[in-house]
Amino acid sequence: MTDTRISVDFSAYNNPFDWLVPLMARPLPLILAQAPGRPADDLAGFATDVERRVKPHAPGALVVYPELHLGESAPGVPAAPEEGAEPLDGKRDAAFAELAGDLGIWLVPGSVYERGTDDRVHNTTPVYSPQGERLAAYRKICPWRPYETTTPGNRFEIVDLAGVGRIGLSICYDTWFPEISRHLAWMGAELIVNVVRTSTSDRAQEVVLNRANAITNQVFVASVNSAAPSGMGRSLVIDPQGTVRAETVDAGNSTLTDVIDLDEVSNVRRYGTAGLNRIWDQFRPGDPALELPLYGGRIDPATWKPAHATEEPPR
Repeated sequence: MTDTRISVDFSAYNNPFDWLVPLMARPLPLILAQAPGRPADDLAGFATDVERRVKPHAPGALVVYPELHLGESAPGVPAAPEEGAEPLDGKRDAAFAELAGDLGIWLVPGSVYERGTDDRVHNTTPVYSPQGERLAAYRKICPWRPYETTTPGNRFEIVDLAGVGRIGLSICYDTWFPEISRHLAWMGAELIVNVVRTSTSDRAQEVVLNRANAITNQVFVASVNSAAPSGMGRSLVIDPQGTVRAETVDAGNSTLTDVIDLDEVSNVRRYGTAGLNRIWDQFRPGDPALELPLYGGRIDPATWKPAHATEEPPR
């Protein structure tokens, strides 16, 4: 048997991601900032930190920070929602947009306290493009009750990264509810970005749940937790078969990087997890509908399959 190896001359590339691109159909560089939290008004410090983490890597990367990264009243102490809340289109929004545009990145700055039009406060994750535009904002559907007092959101949110693919957004405790990840995948998400601020011992369970969500929906999952003293760390990237591709092993302030190929989602769905399980092909035309009393709804074979990233997502 011939031993065939791929030889790559790394000296020909300007950054650690470039050599992977020719080997992938739809590459997406990831820069996951496992960072401790900051005060809500520390926009200058945040910009410096983002630039430091992005500088060694490629423009066009998806850069993700933890839940409520800009939302502390003291180191490791989350601010009250009313303290740091501002309208979505305030000065903070303008700073995020300008930063993403200047660095040429897709930016998920964690989540922020958003003051809605009815004066209610939401835990909200915005997303910005390399052109300096806010593309979407997702309000956390499942606050960690009874401890979190923010008003829940009422819709799932996916984001098209032009020329790259589609991501879905979830915030921390959302990952405990399989309905949220399932709907994001059904809407065409190929990567679920889960921003987290977990300082408690149940981070071990969250790691398992994120792997389960990746497996049962055949999607990538990137779960980014805060560093100490704000969180327990253990950030990770999981592929559509549930394999952990990259992870941090402690709660230290660190940068987790990876390059994922979003075409792996369609490949796994076509050939099956472990070459066996094609869950999105389970229901066929003519199969009976399955009533779901818990939701007052049903699984209808006619609407079971997820959207493609090139299609308008179902709502």
